[in-house]
Amino acid sequence: MSGLARALLVDDDHNWQQILREILEDMGLEVDVASSLAQAQKYAAGPHRIAILDLCLEESDHHNQDGIRVADAVRARDPDCVLLMLTGHATVELAVSVLTEHGVSNCLRKEVFHRSEFKKLVQRALEKAPAQSAASSSNPTAAISVDPPARVGKPVTEVLIVEDDTGWRSILQEILLDAGFRTRVSTSFGDALGALRRGKYTLAIVDLSLAGPAEERIARGDPAGTDLGDLEGYRLLSTIQSAGIPVIVLSGLSDPESIEKAYRERRIFSFLEKQNFDRRSFLQTVREVLSTGAVPSELDVLTDREREVLDLVAQGKTNKEIAEALVITTNTVKRHLKAVFSKLDIHTRSAAAAKIVNVG
Repeated sequence: MSGLARALLVDDDHNWQQILREILEDMGLEVDVASSLAQAQKYAAGPHRIAILDLCLEESDHHNQDGIRVADAVRARDPDCVLLMLTGHATVELAVSVLTEHGVSNCLRKEVFHRSEFKKLVQRALEKAPAQSAASSSNPTAAISVDPPARVGKPVTEVLIVEDDTGWRSILQEILLDAGFRTRVSTSFGDALGALRRGKYTLAIVDLSLAGPAEERIARGDPAGTDLGDLEGYRLLSTIQSAGIPVIVLSGLSDPESIEKAYRERRIFSFLEKQNFDRRSFLQTVREVLSTGAVPSELDVLTDREREVLDLVAQGKTNKEIAEALVITTNTVKRHLKAVFSKLDIHTRSAAAAKIVNVG
C-alpha cells in the first residue's frame, strides 16, 4: 500500500474531476475518485486525510444533495477526515447547514473557484488532520507543498481568455496566473472585440461557442447546428489572428470535422477539447506557442483556395483569368474574393494586392 496521504474526490463532472485531481496529486496526495453516491459510499470508510465533495451528484437535478449524504457517511466512518464541499448550486442557508450540521470545514462555490485559494484551504485542512499511519508520517511527501509550479512565461506576458462559462474562466485564469501570466477575461464577442482594440496580447485562448446551445447541437451532430461559422468564438478567430495573436482553442466540440475545419480555415495553433482537459498538457501547449514565437501572418485567416485567389489578384489577373487558372467558375472566384475582403477588412483589389506586398 502506498505511503502517500490519501484524498477522496467526489464529483460527477469529468472536467472538475481532472482539474481537482491534478491539483491534489501535485500537492502529494493519492486520490480516490467517485462520480456518484454509490461509488463514494464504497470509499467512505477511508482512511483519508481530506475529502472534496460536490454537493450535487446529478447534473440533471440541481436540487440533488447527495454530497451531504456522502459527508455524513464519511464523518461517521472516517471521523479524522477533513471535509470540503465544492458546489455550483449552494444557497447561503445551505452553506451554513453543511458547515454547522454536517461537519464540513469549508463550502466553496465553483463559479468563483480560485486554484491558489483552494490549495491553501487544502493545506490548512491537512495541517489540522492527523497523520493516517506511521508510513505516511515518515514519508517526505506527507508534508504537503503548496509551492507554485515553475513559471512558464514572463510576468508581463498577457493572455486574452475568451470564455462565457464562469467555471472555465476561473480555472483558466487561475492556472495562468499561477504560472506567472497576466490575464484579461472576456465573456462575449463584443467584449472580446473591445479588449483587442484596447490591449496587446501575446496569446489568446478562445472558446468557440460564447452562447452554449449552438456548440452543444454541433457536438450532438444535430443538422440544425452544424455550421461552425455560426459560433461567435469561431467568428472572432479572424479578428484575433489579424492582430498577430496566436490562438489556442478550448472547446466542447470534439467531432473531427469541426476540429479539422478550425485548423484549416483559421490556422489555430492548437485545439484542446474541454472533456479531455489536462492542466499539464494545457501549460505545455502554452509553453510551445510562446517558445516557437508562433505569431500568425495576417493572411493565415485565409483558406488555401482563398490565398490562391489573392495571389492571382496581386498578379493583376481578372476574375475570368483566375477562374481559368484554378479551373473554377467566375461566381466561385467572386465568392472567394468576398470572403478575402471580409477576412482582411479591405474593399478593393488594389488593397488586396497591397496585403501580399506588406506580408511578403
